[in-house]
Amino acid sequence: MPAPTRRALLGATAATALAPMLARPAVAQRGSVLRFVPQSDLAALDPVWTTGYVVRNHGYMVYDTLYSMDSRFQLRPQMAEGHEVSDEGRTWTIRLREGLKFHDGEPVRAQDCVASIRRWAARDGFGATLMAATDELSAVDDRTLRFRLKAPFPLLAEALGKLSSPVPFMMPERLARTSPQEQIREAVGSGPFRFLKDEWVAGSQSVYTKFDGYVPRSEPADGAAGGKRVFLDRVEWKVIPDTSTAVSALSTGQVDWIENASADLLPVLRRSRDVTVTTRDPLGVYVLLRFNHLYPPFDDLRVRQAVLQAVNQPDYLQAMVGDASLFSECKAFFPCGTPLSSGAGGEVMQGNMAKARELLKASGYDGRKVVIISPTDMPFLAPLGDVTADLLKRLGMNVELVATDWGTVLSRRASQKPPEEGGWNIFHTTAVAPEFMSPASHLALRGNGRAGWSGWFTDEKLEDLRNTWLRTDGEAAQKAVAADMEREAFQSVPYVPIGTIQQPTAYRKNLQDVLPGTAPVFWNMRKA
Repeated sequence: MPAPTRRALLGATAATALAPMLARPAVAQRGSVLRFVPQSDLAALDPVWTTGYVVRNHGYMVYDTLYSMDSRFQLRPQMAEGHEVSDEGRTWTIRLREGLKFHDGEPVRAQDCVASIRRWAARDGFGATLMAATDELSAVDDRTLRFRLKAPFPLLAEALGKLSSPVPFMMPERLARTSPQEQIREAVGSGPFRFLKDEWVAGSQSVYTKFDGYVPRSEPADGAAGGKRVFLDRVEWKVIPDTSTAVSALSTGQVDWIENASADLLPVLRRSRDVTVTTRDPLGVYVLLRFNHLYPPFDDLRVRQAVLQAVNQPDYLQAMVGDASLFSECKAFFPCGTPLSSGAGGEVMQGNMAKARELLKASGYDGRKVVIISPTDMPFLAPLGDVTADLLKRLGMNVELVATDWGTVLSRRASQKPPEEGGWNIFHTTAVAPEFMSPASHLALRGNGRAGWSGWFTDEKLEDLRNTWLRTDGEAAQKAVAADMEREAFQSVPYVPIGTIQQPTAYRKNLQDVLPGTAPVFWNMRKA
């Protein structure tokens, strides 16, 4: 919908339409209530079964983790009181904090954590790597769990403190024993908020209340770590798909916070003296162009190198968000600003069309069609298909742009069929920086072929470097291996880095102490 029309919706009409949707139950009129517009509807409750960010965010409300990362990506104990490493690094003994309990009143036990770790590891690459290095994971007593390892695994705490999807949240054993292939239909954790399932209305709202039995750590809150002190009595997630309607609700005080503020409506929000417009995650969102390596033309290294050489990152980033203050170039395979990012080898990204055409000609490209799949219903991703289609045509390639909904894109990109039989050659996507900040969790940098992520890239050297990194201890040594991985990736081109965008968020100015980070969190903040 064109921007003037959308802005015309703001005001009394939208506010009147919202009144029934935002009617507050009588129980919620007592205490401090915050109304939040999430990025999408909460359609599932199991943050291990799905990697959807909205379910991850729900997980941070309800659950807690053994370890967490602070804003500087330093690992800290969370549910864990601490740990001891013995037997030359092959035994880790983790002790739980005293007094932890679940929302159903049951105490948190080591056996709950063991079952939770096993289920999470069955769905997560980093977790699978950890369990492959583990001989035995057991509960020693109610507050102690132990890993006996085949060999030292220095990254064990980093695995258990993983920031983004799927996060290793701790659940009651009775839920964690659910098959990893099946969804958990309850939300019972030991986190700072309780989920009110009887008030959950799919497509409309999700409701959380303060868990009085939560035991926060004594340290200040920092990132996903520290003391999760709750000053709100109730948090209501209100699903408002139309962004202009959500902006109207924020402007009139009917909601308190919009997670993702549409870039074209930022001028409206910035004119409001009652609204703060900012970006929640200082690292932003990492953008990439992914090839299908199984079929021509991108099974040919020279063709991939041609596209890498031709890409001009600002062309893509400008198309995504428009406002230059909301994007930055990032010629690196580990997101810029994260500890391992060096951009080593990135000098090959020159945006040089003449050199790119030379590479393509040398490849012997035969004019076959390149199928780009692109979503029409994802505002940030939709323009990327058009930019790449134009780039490849100028490069001299035959292009078919298939524009469809995101669900169809996800289904089609999972297909290993040839492009002419319902497969594909290129798609674009984004990831929050913590998902790609480590070789252990960076699924787009794996070189494990058909066993890997969509695109099915094969690179034995890159896999060997990843394995070396997993065995490496010490920050300087890890950075050196990661730099070698980036150099190799710029030569073998598993994908093309496009840069980083910032996702604006907007909230009422009476919200205080809102924590920045990968996920929106509701501890620490106050509503004046």
